[in-house]
Amino acid sequence: MKKLENKTVFITGGLSGIGKACALAAAQHGANIAIADRKSGDTDKAMEEIKKENPKAIFIDCDVSVFAQVQAAVEKTVSTFGGLDVALNNAGIGGEPAKVGDMTELQWLNVINVNLNGVFNCMKHELTQMTKQKKGVIVNMASILGRVGFATSAHYVAAKHGVIGLTQTAGLEYAAEGIRVNAICPGFIDTPLLTKAGFISHPEIKQHIVDMHPMKRFGKDSEIANGFIFLACDDSSFMTGTAVEIDGGFLAQ
Repeated sequence: MKKLENKTVFITGGLSGIGKACALAAAQHGANIAIADRKSGDTDKAMEEIKKENPKAIFIDCDVSVFAQVQAAVEKTVSTFGGLDVALNNAGIGGEPAKVGDMTELQWLNVINVNLNGVFNCMKHELTQMTKQKKGVIVNMASILGRVGFATSAHYVAAKHGVIGLTQTAGLEYAAEGIRVNAICPGFIDTPLLTKAGFISHPEIKQHIVDMHPMKRFGKDSEIANGFIFLACDDSSFMTGTAVEIDGGFLAQ
């Protein structure tokens, strides 16, 4: 059964990792896909894969930290497909590790501008469209680090805590207007972002992170995509303002 048949799904950061897995899953479920991401050498290949699942897919070059670019991306999605049913605000960066007292202003702002301000920019324009329609679903990609602290990652942790706060607040504000807003809190997932952060290539660090999860492994991007489909479709019709933990038991400790 295709749970998103003919729905329009807007995904930021959809060219790799969790975002790409969610895009592929949504396309498999019959959705029109709009990918908003920074253009890179992987753009054509990723879009090819998505279009194999559903040819009704477009790419929009977009930096989510730039308010006007996000507005243009949402408007392009609506003009192409006629509306906006589901939005996944997934774009994010890891940032350079540093203790709070050693973190530079630039290190802080680089992460906050993408991971928190970027989510606000997206929600602002998505909600404007969904309010006109009197329906819609927003899913924000938070993190287990939106629930707890993590040394040398204050910028990332603060941003993800903020994303959960935005999710809860918008969930309350728009519950009576036919718009649902939820978040996903993944544990450590085997993605290019984790590789870039050095968690995969260093055996000792990798094992330490794995051991922090009771299931004793990293998560898979497909497991997060399954959670996204659940929140995006009518299976979760009585859910709003929640942050769903898909974390191998990390937060149960």
